Amino acid sequence: MARPVTVIGSFVSPYVRKVLVCLMLKGLDYRIDPITPFFGNDEFARLSPLRRIPVLIDSEVVLTDSSVICAYLDEAYPGRPLLPVAPAARARARWLEEYADSRLGDLFIWSLFYQKIVRPAVWGEPGDLPRIERVLREDIPAALDYLEGELPADGYLFGDIGLADIALASFFRNADYADFTVDAARWPRVAGFVARILAYPAFAELKRFEDVQRNAEIKRRHEALLDAGAPLTDTTWGTREARRGMMRL
Repeated sequence: MARPVTVIGSFVSPYVRKVLVCLMLKGLDYRIDPITPFFGNDEFARLSPLRRIPVLIDSEVVLTDSSVICAYLDEAYPGRPLLPVAPAARARARWLEEYADSRLGDLFIWSLFYQKIVRPAVWGEPGDLPRIERVLREDIPAALDYLEGELPADGYLFGDIGLADIALASFFRNADYADFTVDAARWPRVAGFVARILAYPAFAELKRFEDVQRNAEIKRRHEALLDAGAPLTDTTWGTREARRGMMRL
């Protein structure tokens, strides 16, 4: 049996979630140290110079950035492709992944989830209320208008579920954690697409671990994740004290 790969990063991160679902589609075993980047130690900073998650360790290969990791997984373990074969479809899939990671990341993570959930919980400070109000009023609706014209009414983007589907839908789970739900009357394709992808078994399995990580007391979170069956690493790259990283806040 192949040695499990190691993933460093919180179950709640949309970028980590993307990589874990792709690992599961590939049928690859993994062990995870579910830390947030704010609690990474000096060795974590060496592995991830921008102090971002996820980090993937596959024997001697160490990678950061979820898109780089997923591209590596698709090339190193080609049995179950994550991208379509035809060049035009493959390029479109890569664009939609980039749109998810950059635009949806800015909207749903940095402007909503970080402001409403992370800043109060980690730094003990209130979120940027004007930023939250602006993104809900202007920026998110514009993004959903775009996606409404790009997503299929049924099924997945390119036949079977793949990287583009996974990347896009992952951010909507964090949006839900920040109390945002897509208006199905206004954006029926987006709402239906997100519901289909997040109901996929791999996403459903990870949701159990996300709920534990979100709700368990910090001092017993590791034990609670083990009790839930999470495949945790024996060691951690985390610390007890949070530190700010090289990221947009």
